[in-house]
Amino acid sequence: MRYQKANEILPEELVELIQNYIDGEYVYIPRKQENKRTWGEGTGAREERKRRDRSIYKDYVSGFCVRILAERYYLSEKSIQRIVLQEKKKDTGGVS
Repeated sequence: MRYQKANEILPEELVELIQNYIDGEYVYIPRKQENKRTWGEGTGAREERKRRDRSIYKDYVSGFCVRILAERYYLSEKSIQRIVLQEKKKDTGGVS
């Protein structure tokens, strides 16, 4: 998201009307509902995180301890434990 100058993209009358409500301040204009995207949809971050989490789980199953995984992936031990638990549930179909 980047800022755009209202007086460069909106009609002068509309800018004046908006100034009656908020003068010289920032306003966030949300996306239309039909244009909304989920987190990571446009950047690939969601898929990258899924690959990372799967890799963490595979390393854990291979015998790496939580402390080592936390150091390797630059995460807290608590985060590693959470990821391992989530991936284990996926692996076993939700049965722990």
